[in-house]
Amino acid sequence: MRKLLLFVALVAGVVALGISTGAVDAVVEWRVKSGLMDAGIGEKRATCMAARMTDRLGILQLRKLQNMQAKDGETVEPTGLGDYIKRVRRIRDAEVVAVTGSSAALCAVGIG
Repeated sequence: MRKLLLFVALVAGVVALGISTGAVDAVVEWRVKSGLMDAGIGEKRATCMAARMTDRLGILQLRKLQNMQAKDGETVEPTGLGDYIKRVRRIRDAEVVAVTGSSAALCAVGIG
């Protein structure tokens, strides 16, 4: 029992250290960037959008973006930014739509 308690405390400490140093944020941002690039968005724009999106959306909202599946008649991967935004709207989370749309627009013109 004592070993289990020590193990749990050690894991909690490692997680707290990861959160406090920003390591978790870096991993989340990298995953969002990779997902955007897989969706057909260029690396420079994906980097910009991922930074904005991870600052403004929670983990649960970001996870919703993983669940965008192609509907009948659509390609498996979005064919561009417009197709990606159309799929984001299906999530039915106004904040996700607003943040994704504004991030795409601001990063496209270089303001983001």
